[in-house]
Amino acid sequence: MIPFCYVVFTLAVGLAEATSKQPSPSMIYLRMKKKKKKLMLSKNNKMKKNSKMQKKKNNNITNNMASSGNDGRMLDITLVSMSGNEISEGTWPGHCKAYELFQAAYRSKPGFLCKLLHGSEELDPQSDLQSLHKDLGHLTVVWMAGVVQVVGSARAFAAVKSDGSVITWGHSDSGGNSSLVEHQLQEGVVQVVGSSWAFAAVKSDGSVFTWGHSDPGGDSSLVEHQLQEGVGQVVGNTGAFAAVKSDGSVITWGYAAEGGDSALVEHQFQEGVVQVVGNIRAFAAVKSDRSVITWGDVASGGDSSRVEHHLQEGVVQVVGNDLAFAAVKSDGSVITWGHSDSGGDGSLVEHRLQEGVVQVVGNTGAFAAVKSDGFVITWGDAAEGGDSSLVEHQLQEGVVQVVGSARAFAAVKSDGSVITWGHCYDGGDSSLVEHRLQEGVVQVVGNSWAFAAVKSAATAPALNIDS
Repeated sequence: MIPFCYVVFTLAVGLAEATSKQPSPSMIYLRMKKKKKKLMLSKNNKMKKNSKMQKKKNNNITNNMASSGNDGRMLDITLVSMSGNEISEGTWPGHCKAYELFQAAYRSKPGFLCKLLHGSEELDPQSDLQSLHKDLGHLTVVWMAGVVQVVGSARAFAAVKSDGSVITWGHSDSGGNSSLVEHQLQEGVVQVVGSSWAFAAVKSDGSVFTWGHSDPGGDSSLVEHQLQEGVGQVVGNTGAFAAVKSDGSVITWGYAAEGGDSALVEHQFQEGVVQVVGNIRAFAAVKSDRSVITWGDVASGGDSSRVEHHLQEGVVQVVGNDLAFAAVKSDGSVITWGHSDSGGDGSLVEHRLQEGVVQVVGNTGAFAAVKSDGFVITWGDAAEGGDSSLVEHQLQEGVVQVVGSARAFAAVKSDGSVITWGHCYDGGDSSLVEHRLQEGVVQVVGNSWAFAAVKSAATAPALNIDS
């Protein structure tokens, strides 16, 4: 187990009603506050000495956030310590990205990585601030120490440390040797993403550096000038990468056939992209107008022309498995495309996917959809969980969560019981522990080959569900 520890701060969030007059860029601000008590942060004195420089830097950053969009409200956000001391505060338009809050957090505690928690869920840097629940009083900033992220390619690993440095090991052609960019990986790295043969590191200043096998994304020299700043998210598949910038544009590199070449759709994502999802050989981008753009391997979902008319508006989520995609729309319907045997063809259950779907989960070759009444629908490769007929009577109601392994699914019901199906070697057969999954389960987590169930009783051990 990799050791790490947490130091917690909170972001107090309040909603300010938008006036009829659109706020000017100068109204968007972030300023450092003088300490009210002796103990705030160990670096507080240094921050005070550089307050003028910091204020200028913050103003430059927040002014760049201004756009013509208007979601109808402003957010008053204060970064405070657990003891109640204010660290920074600002007024933020709802159309801004959470990425800007991450930047504010990094400036308040240089050299440390953090996560932002929205309730119990981790906040995505590319999510809009308007997505925050109006009744939520705060976000939580979790500072981390030790090794905070380990990512693998086919034959190498990369670890991000709490000081923002990166260490790599394994096969050199798969990214185990990062000596060519070593000087860029000494500090400031907040995320590392892997393809099968390369890695990409996102730094706190929004720049991206790559290493590993050149063709599958290790060489980003052709787009290097576009990766110097403003990147908030990088997504990788087996042979390519896609970077989402703070202005909503997307930059791609790597194997052309697997999404590294996005020239055919490039004009469609110069702005407005809020999320990119990848499967093993293609990408799908969701835009702020809730339309979807796809590129990459045609058979794997890079070509969505068959359902293009359904993807022009209303998409709230896109989920990928290995060779297909599924889009959940605001009316609760689901649209699928990609390899037909892997769930790209949902025609057999299409009549059940017209409304009421609240969650879709994919594994390698199948999908499972949870409806608002707790009913579960599955499709795709039968052996990998696309056929749930053996447990169908148990999935008619009450399901609150579905989790996938590589080739199986597990469903948690409102009564605390768990139902599994799919390949027996990957957790689809839970008969050996079935008697312990009848009640009290509050969470199930899956990896490639198995599931683990956490029960509510303090003395109940975690249950491993595999073959």
